[in-house]
Amino acid sequence: MKAVYIERFGGPEVLTYGDVPDPVPAEDEVLIDIAAASVNAADWKQRRGGYAGLVLPHILGRDVSGTVVAVGAAVTAFRPGDEVFAVSMPGQEGGYAEKIALNAKIVGRKPAGLSHVEAAALALTGLTAVSALEETLQLQPGETILIQGGAGGVAGVAVQFAKHVGARVIATASTANHDYVRALGADDVVDYNTVDFTQAVRDCDAALDTVGGEVAERTLLVLCPGGRAAFIGGPAPTPKRQGVRALKPPVTRSTERMSRVADLIEAGAVRPPEIKVYDLDQAAEAHRVSESRHFRGKLVFKVR
Repeated sequence: MKAVYIERFGGPEVLTYGDVPDPVPAEDEVLIDIAAASVNAADWKQRRGGYAGLVLPHILGRDVSGTVVAVGAAVTAFRPGDEVFAVSMPGQEGGYAEKIALNAKIVGRKPAGLSHVEAAALALTGLTAVSALEETLQLQPGETILIQGGAGGVAGVAVQFAKHVGARVIATASTANHDYVRALGADDVVDYNTVDFTQAVRDCDAALDTVGGEVAERTLLVLCPGGRAAFIGGPAPTPKRQGVRALKPPVTRSTERMSRVADLIEAGAVRPPEIKVYDLDQAAEAHRVSESRHFRGKLVFKVR
């Protein structure tokens, strides 16, 4: 099968598009013919060597959408022909390929009405947003949440999900993306290029940081006493004042959680983001765009 993999760490030039052996499903796995796979920041961070213990060569790509073509002897929940979407386990990626074998217990049914490209765009973003807002922050109706980088993949889903919960949503975004983020449901948008968000925003019950670094540290400053923030752009910083919490969502993979994402999509609570589509052999260009962080929505490989 065709796949994109790395044999060494480095820039986009280390991505290799070539032939690799087809995976063979274990007894508890399903073999998925991949129709689409999305690009995530974790992909280029892995490519650059940002994750310890990664065994090379390695096929990148954490989330996929496609069709089951074979099942292991112990699998009863799926059968060939089922349309599914899934997020692979960290360190066991494999999405940048024509086929992938995954444990059946982390695979979910593809949401009805979505194309495979749309489903791939919402797999990891949806799972992460649900983990952060519902499980970690336990966001409640009437609360105010700040979402950093509102035009991004996870943040865009989080804006929609937070509005579905009944929260007041403040997001940061560049001026060019203000209309896009407002269309997702944000009540207020702060231009991070011209405004110090710590001066424009205060007394938030919750926050979601998708940026990391210095932005993550400063995100804690906008919380009210008892406030909590979730961090997916990097490590959770240590709070420098009493009464606020910095949390790291676990983003646990499971069929049940993928079903939760599918239910939200089918209920209209979350819709697909703006998507730019690439062929799998354009992985290097997709990584350059993703790494720049100057895009909105999601980048997705149309594999089939």
